[in-house]
Amino acid sequence: MKRIVLAAAVAIASCFAAVSGAEAGLVAKIDLSSQTLTVINDGTVMYRWPVSTARRGYRTPTGSWTPKRLHRMWYSRKYDMSPMPYSVFFTGGYAIHGTGAVSRLGRPASHGCVRLHPANAKVFYSLVKQNGMSNTRVVIQR
Repeated sequence: MKRIVLAAAVAIASCFAAVSGAEAGLVAKIDLSSQTLTVINDGTVMYRWPVSTARRGYRTPTGSWTPKRLHRMWYSRKYDMSPMPYSVFFTGGYAIHGTGAVSRLGRPASHGCVRLHPANAKVFYSLVKQNGMSNTRVVIQR
């Protein structure tokens, strides 16, 4: 009987979270059409920043992932050792990271990664470290 009651409570809580839009943990929602990243922590919007995602000829994947690895500084072996400060890799070689090309933020400009102002990338990187990768979701939608 206790298992049934517990299962029902979990189901109700899950439905309530889906209806209310509340999500536990840290969520980075990237909207490709508006070129924005919204940082949500335990259901509360904390930040909304301009980003640059894939320019014509490249793609930024859509979907939902848990970050796979973090690097305070990474250099892209694929793109001429380009610096990628505060990298949060979420699938394959794709990451959310800082960029020096801040004038391009707000419009597509990357090879597929999600680029942020370096100060914002540092904040996001710190939040991921604080919350843990397993409690973080990266959601990319059109």
